[in-house]
Amino acid sequence: MTAYRRLRIPGGTYFFTVRLARRGGSELVDHIGHLRSAYAVTLLERPFRTDAIVILPDHLHAVWTLPEGDDDFSNRWRLIKTRFTRAVGRRAPKGASQAAKRECGLWQRRFWEHAIRDRADLDLHRQRCWTDPVRHGLARRPQDWAFSSIHRDTREGAAPDGVRPWFSPGIPGTGQAGQSLGSPR
Repeated sequence: MTAYRRLRIPGGTYFFTVRLARRGGSELVDHIGHLRSAYAVTLLERPFRTDAIVILPDHLHAVWTLPEGDDDFSNRWRLIKTRFTRAVGRRAPKGASQAAKRECGLWQRRFWEHAIRDRADLDLHRQRCWTDPVRHGLARRPQDWAFSSIHRDTREGAAPDGVRPWFSPGIPGTGQAGQSLGSPR
């Protein structure tokens, strides 16, 4: 069994990337109501603050701050994934390993997380959430993508007016649409 090393900081702030197993899928936006419901129920049961979030067709990014003394983000993601999967009724072919772990094959088994170090790191990852739809070619401006916290954050004054992508389109290595920026995709 693989031993995953996760930095656990009670009350910490984290950036997450959570993906569907099948790249290019669209279940997250096709069933956005089910995802919102799974997220809301989990939030009620196990509170946390959503500092930023964006839902793309086959993955999502989120920045969470956990309650003081709490470092259990893994079970929160497990609950969100399980509730969403059950709500959409997804059954996919699975191998013996997936069957043993009661997985259906909709989600990638794990997720990627990054512990936020300071205010600059938080601002960078919030901006990544806001601008990722532009990077993936799904919207011309961050504000054009419906499934993003940028709308809430703009209303509350947390997002600067005219948020621009955190990459420079057309400059190699800076993340134009479809290009990896070095984090697991």
